[in-house]
Amino acid sequence: MALRKGSSRNLHSQVVENLGESIVGGVFQPGDPLPGEAQLANEMAVSRTVLREALKVLAAKGLIETRQKTGMRVRDSRYWNHLDADVLGWRCASLPTDDFVEKLVEMREIVEPAAVMTAARRRDPAQLEAIREALAAMEDAQTLDEWAEADLHFHEAVLLATNNELLSSLFSVIETALATFFVMSARTAKNFKYSLPHHRAVYEAIRRRRPNEAAAAMHTMIEDSRANMRKPRRRK
Repeated sequence: MALRKGSSRNLHSQVVENLGESIVGGVFQPGDPLPGEAQLANEMAVSRTVLREALKVLAAKGLIETRQKTGMRVRDSRYWNHLDADVLGWRCASLPTDDFVEKLVEMREIVEPAAVMTAARRRDPAQLEAIREALAAMEDAQTLDEWAEADLHFHEAVLLATNNELLSSLFSVIETALATFFVMSARTAKNFKYSLPHHRAVYEAIRRRRPNEAAAAMHTMIEDSRANMRKPRRRK
């Protein structure tokens, strides 16, 4: 089966990207054997050394395994490292399913209301200013891409304002998924700035150090996004 060509900076990352997208995107199903090394190396026009190094990366991400006699096979998705940035990126690139979108919403419901409560209690002036600047960028956005970038910065600033390095580190893990979610949600709406009032409410609650109000505003924002994502999606 022909693999898609990537645009990565080097041959190693290109092989990882092409095979990873093919597995996560369903070209290869769980339990499917991968072509042999010689065939894969020939199809992708790389040396077997480059291929083997790429396969080690995919194995570390939980996507494939090698067994004696049966060779390389795709692992069941329950073994995938779903919080790996590449795996998230490949999943988002393969047009997220409704099930995956709902799981993203559930993740936000678990993390973000608690995070804004903590931010409201612990934020310092510089962190509050970072949230305000992100909100201002959302207000000034003229395009969907500008909006999505500012939206992402807003949520990153909120997590940083928790002053909890574990929570702030979580953003770097889920950034790709959130970015895709924000674009999809905004694209579905008639006005991509539809959630701006909710973001203002979150900011104001954090500014006034009102944790319960911040959590309620974030919960409303997430529920509104869920309802919006359930509408028929518009084309670009």
